[in-house]
Amino acid sequence: MSDKDAVRTTWATGDYDAMMRQEGLYEVGPRLVQAVGVRSGEDVLDVACGTGNATIPAAETGARVTGLDLTPAMLARAAERAAALPIEWVEGDAEELPFPDSAFDVVLSTFGCMFAPRQGVVADEIARVLRPGGRLGLCAWTPDGVIGEFFRVVAAYFPPESGDSPLRWGDPDHVADLFEGSGIELSFSRSVSGIHHESPTAAVECYATKFGPIVLASQALDDRWPALRDELTDLFTRTNTSGSTRVVVPAEYLVVRGRAAG
Repeated sequence: MSDKDAVRTTWATGDYDAMMRQEGLYEVGPRLVQAVGVRSGEDVLDVACGTGNATIPAAETGARVTGLDLTPAMLARAAERAAALPIEWVEGDAEELPFPDSAFDVVLSTFGCMFAPRQGVVADEIARVLRPGGRLGLCAWTPDGVIGEFFRVVAAYFPPESGDSPLRWGDPDHVADLFEGSGIELSFSRSVSGIHHESPTAAVECYATKFGPIVLASQALDDRWPALRDELTDLFTRTNTSGSTRVVVPAEYLVVRGRAAG
């Protein structure tokens, strides 16, 4: 199995849409669309669009929107969610965008392009397809936030992977380095999305049954899974701000906004 096929399998496993609904993370897409100021008639690309977090609210503005993702199962679910909207869904790779230079007024990505391994290539591709004066809007989990800690806890159970961590997209200095020389002027802010579950145990169960990377991790770890499950349960217990057994976790993410020269 090729690396790209493995990625497709990972993200097609579980039920990403159900997890997003359960946690309340679909609120991030509309926030980003508003922050970037997507307008009717603009050409918009959502890179690594998943199940349409930013794609759908962008299309609701009247913009001409393309959602690109490597995983056909993600695109199929996104298309179901957006059946009434004229969105073009394209199977493709964030590291090799199948579009001509300067094709889009706006490029977006919510917790998507951060998972492509060749980060510099992704940044170059985003800059390439953005028109002069075009706008960029990206959301990525911060390394020091709850989701950053979540990924580090999981990673400790596996051999180190080569290349940069996806969480580096949540570091403003690193993102600035990725786009250096692109002609895109960047600005950064931090925001929080509340992750909601009935209990810490329910939170971990959601990830273990619906979030592809954790579904596969639980299967691969076999008898070591209970130890990771307990660590993740403790994480959601420690970071819960609800004052009750119901989980409300403030998950911090970096918002990257940019404008291309010209």
